[in-house]
Amino acid sequence: MTRTASGTVRAAGCVLWRRAPGSAGGVELCLVHRPRYGDWSFPKGKLKRGESPRDAALREVLEETGHHCVPLSVLPMVRYIANGRPKEVTYWSAEATAGTFVPNREVDAVLWLPPAAARTRLTQPRDRDLLDAALRTLPTA
Repeated sequence: MTRTASGTVRAAGCVLWRRAPGSAGGVELCLVHRPRYGDWSFPKGKLKRGESPRDAALREVLEETGHHCVPLSVLPMVRYIANGRPKEVTYWSAEATAGTFVPNREVDAVLWLPPAAARTRLTQPRDRDLLDAALRTLPTA
């Protein structure tokens, strides 16, 4: 796990999206369900020592969703307190390319939802702000 000199936990993730099947220009967003927290969010996780945020984001997406992706736009950094410590998460808007989800210890379900349904399902308000930022970057949003 990587921390800054101030003790801030560093993490990275993606707002993972795909073109909606059978849709003319629509997109679906991937949300992950973490049973440990009982929440719906975007795939993310802590950086390993020496790992770049981009590499961590791609690794976490693959580990949590089973999908490979192409990161496109960097999104605004999200900062909050987690377990009493400051946390900074760098996100990218990323298009899913291929893969299949397999439930695991960290993530027991994924949902591919249109933006309005994703907004309703997200647990944390900060993720709704992130969703808005990601939608502004998508070529077909």
